[in-house]
Amino acid sequence: MTDVVSPAPVHPAAPRFRHGTIEAALGAALLLAWLIAAFGAGVFAPYDPNALDLVAMLTPPDAAHWFGTDHLGRDVLSRVIYGARIDIWMGFAGVIAPLAVGVTVGLIAGYFGGLTDTILMRIVDITVAFPFFILVIAIVGVLGPGLVNYIIALALVAWVAYARLVRAEVLVVKRLEYVQAARALGFSDPVIILRHVLPNVLGSITIYAWTDAVMVILAGASLGFLGLGAQPPTAEWGVMIADGQPYVLQAWWICLFPGIAMVTLSLGFILVSDGLSRRLRVSA
Repeated sequence: MTDVVSPAPVHPAAPRFRHGTIEAALGAALLLAWLIAAFGAGVFAPYDPNALDLVAMLTPPDAAHWFGTDHLGRDVLSRVIYGARIDIWMGFAGVIAPLAVGVTVGLIAGYFGGLTDTILMRIVDITVAFPFFILVIAIVGVLGPGLVNYIIALALVAWVAYARLVRAEVLVVKRLEYVQAARALGFSDPVIILRHVLPNVLGSITIYAWTDAVMVILAGASLGFLGLGAQPPTAEWGVMIADGQPYVLQAWWICLFPGIAMVTLSLGFILVSDGLSRRLRVSA
């Protein structure tokens, strides 16, 4: 007698947004911890971040100074906590500015096409032809050192990635039936772009923006290290690492703790991006 194999039980489809929850939650927790530290710096920091104590110069970590002191006797823990304000601000402001420019250009180029698309994409190609970081340094060098000028440089350079991404998405979305139906019903182009096209490209833009924040923070810290970003005595992690470089062999803590802070903050952005990518099933 032939054995009858019963069919495998049919399970309901897995929820679309199940994957990536752990990554997103862990990343959000890291970011939340740094946001609390940044906004509560006046409460959590044990000392004034710019207070000099020439008697306690280059003190290693101890009960009085958990992260030690730098070459001017400033408490490293306090400077790391206050530095979170600057680096978090760079992460968000440095993404919002180029995102606004890039999304606008990408929407216009992808939706209208033709000569408009050609001209805008040639501008993108010219911008991409120059190394990103070298171009940012050149612009900041012309405008002058400082965080505001760094954000302006990003708005002038980093928008191209968003423009390319949005344009590619729009080229697909504008051919879908609901967009064609909106045109047939007589909706104006701005209404179609804002109500029907833009919402359907926000997923990939959001994921890329979270990842881009890491690049913005690292580039801003690099400029601070080179003396073109935040200016001393501002407590910024890149500036702190630059201050500790001459003493790295005898006072390793000056560079170590700002570096760890930068890694954990960047990891938070990366985990959120990865979690959103898995949850939304959109390629970052």
